[in-house]
Amino acid sequence: MEFREALSEKKQEVDQIVKSFMPKEEGYQKIILEAMNYSLNAGGKRLRPMLMQECFYLFQGEKEEVLHPFMAAMEMIHTYSLVHDDLPAMDDDEYRRGRKTTHIVFGEDMGILAGDALLNYAYETVAQAFSVTESLSRSAKAFQVLAKKAGVYGMVGGQVVDVEMTNKPIPKDKLDFIFALKTSALIEASMMIGAILAGASDSEVAKIERIANRIGLAFQIQDDILDVTSTTEVLGKPVLSDEKNNKTTYVTLVGLEKAKEEVEALTKEAVVLLEEMPYENEFLNQLLLALVNRKK
Repeated sequence: MEFREALSEKKQEVDQIVKSFMPKEEGYQKIILEAMNYSLNAGGKRLRPMLMQECFYLFQGEKEEVLHPFMAAMEMIHTYSLVHDDLPAMDDDEYRRGRKTTHIVFGEDMGILAGDALLNYAYETVAQAFSVTESLSRSAKAFQVLAKKAGVYGMVGGQVVDVEMTNKPIPKDKLDFIFALKTSALIEASMMIGAILAGASDSEVAKIERIANRIGLAFQIQDDILDVTSTTEVLGKPVLSDEKNNKTTYVTLVGLEKAKEEVEALTKEAVVLLEEMPYENEFLNQLLLALVNRKK
């Protein structure tokens, strides 16, 4: 089976897993449940839960039902971050994944609450794993990784510094810090959780974290590149958004060609590290490459 065909099938599978944990749209608070599901159904790539699943397979994990709540929760956390990113106080974007952003459809107040609700619902969802796990210690460790990588020492921390430095020149070391936390953290968490739940050793999990870090940085730099080289139609969201918001990016800092070279170097490092692992997952190799060579 060709990679694109396999990717499509796996995305459909992940979609079904995520949807199986989505809330029912009922009750007096129905509008927020609708906003949550609107955001989750916005046609994302499902890359983070897919990476989680593939790392679980890489380490020959069994009893996959313990993985599913973590996969859904990861997508909820990623989605909430996008909902809040798009708000007027942040990037003020009207389109995401080719359609109107959550706050445009439901109002700014419900956009804020939808993000809050998705984050909390993610933890409610993860809690379900503890009733189906055969290893409480693995599930607890995976939960710790998820919570930390999503919080002030992870994604939220990166976003804080990113917002704080808007309209200010950002030195490369601080930009690397923003990327490492804002983008890499959830990719690291995804891959680490898959490995942890499959029974990988601490040293193997640490190596997976390094691989994910390189891929996350490459992914974000590629995002910067696409912001200046792609179109709204291809990307599904406004281009030149960084320029509009006067943000320092790798492209503005080192130039387009140097940024492309950095993506290539980081990707190569990640692939070499993955090939050193005692296990193989060819689809995971191809997925990591597709992630950083994407056009949208």
